[in-house]
Amino acid sequence: MAFVRSLLGAKKILSRSTTAASAAPKGFLAVYVGESQKKRYLVPISYLNQPSFQALLSKSEEEFGFDHPMGGLTIPCPEDTFINVTSRFQR
Repeated sequence: MAFVRSLLGAKKILSRSTTAASAAPKGFLAVYVGESQKKRYLVPISYLNQPSFQALLSKSEEEFGFDHPMGGLTIPCPEDTFINVTSRFQR
């Protein structure tokens, strides 16, 4: 159920996203990662099916709700943690 809420929230955020965030290629999602300074990443939407990525989305929901200050989906974790988690999906 939390996953469905996260997806619906992500959809709301993306519909309000700025031009830069909405310029993601088809099949990709723009996310902003970092604790103080945010860096933009494009991730395949298939990552939304991964439990560890869903955990990152849950953390984002806890911190920001569905009002993300960057205009796109913001994941408040260290950049190296994000890279570590997502690099496992590419194997």
